[in-house]
Amino acid sequence: MKLQNFELKNQKIRSAFDDIKKSHPEKLSKRLKLSWSNWGFGMESLAISAKRLAGAGIKYIELHGNHYGNDLGYKTSETLQVLKDNGIEVAGICGMFSPNNDLSSNSPQQRQNAIDYLKRTLSFADEVGGSYVLVVPGAVGRPNAYDDLEFDRSVETLRIVADIFVEHDIKAAIEPIRSAEVSFCHTIADAKKYIAAVNHPGVKHINGDLYHMQVEESHIGEALIDAGGMLTNLHMADSNRCALGDGAMDLDTIIMALYVIGYNNCSGCYVTPEPLGPGGDPYPAMYGKPDAKQLDRMVNQTATYFREREDAVLQG
Repeated sequence: MKLQNFELKNQKIRSAFDDIKKSHPEKLSKRLKLSWSNWGFGMESLAISAKRLAGAGIKYIELHGNHYGNDLGYKTSETLQVLKDNGIEVAGICGMFSPNNDLSSNSPQQRQNAIDYLKRTLSFADEVGGSYVLVVPGAVGRPNAYDDLEFDRSVETLRIVADIFVEHDIKAAIEPIRSAEVSFCHTIADAKKYIAAVNHPGVKHINGDLYHMQVEESHIGEALIDAGGMLTNLHMADSNRCALGDGAMDLDTIIMALYVIGYNNCSGCYVTPEPLGPGGDPYPAMYGKPDAKQLDRMVNQTATYFREREDAVLQG
């Protein structure tokens, strides 16, 4: 039977992976770094979240970028103590960009909010040892464009704070998001175009997201290979945006693609589950009341399933 088009692309990635496995097995000796994005845990305390992650063997965390004002958000000393107590390190910060702090807004006040938010978030990221801050060029939950100039305004606004990324040695990780949630920057190619337009050494990296990629990319594995060394974090969820193993995501091909680009050998590169469930605007989840049993199951299943598939790929 003739292979389908996506199967041909899968086969090409598998062939590249097998070539590395045969010719340079040492390149596969390090495992991918498994992290977790905690903002989907809602109003749960960081201490409870960290204990859950540690129990599942997860040693890195992407912290909710919750410094929405000078008096809001995680406190540095408390955060470091909680994470130290649970043997967890900070991978990065999940920047949260709503219409209230929109880099591309036609309101100068909202653009200033975005600038101030990034300054606070970068300072905190540096203090807790994070390596990246996720940046969304346009507000999440606003799929309709303001006008034809929002790309240009976003680029201009991010340039204002780009030097601060360099000062703190923090990567700006641009995240493409599906068109149901944002008005522009939907694909890896879009993110690369945006990064080229900013044209600054502090803005060179990409945060991928499997859920968005399955909607916007023609093939997730190919898109990851196209991102290459620009990729610094990859949000993970199954095809239904739930725990890994609950849907139909082709995780094996994704894992092989990551190994092909040497993602496992990069000290600042992470795979970070963020199963938020389906819906048009996931941001309300950050204010929700957590269901501890459901979160326990989601974390443990995702961690176990990911490691099982990684073992299968490497040993198969």
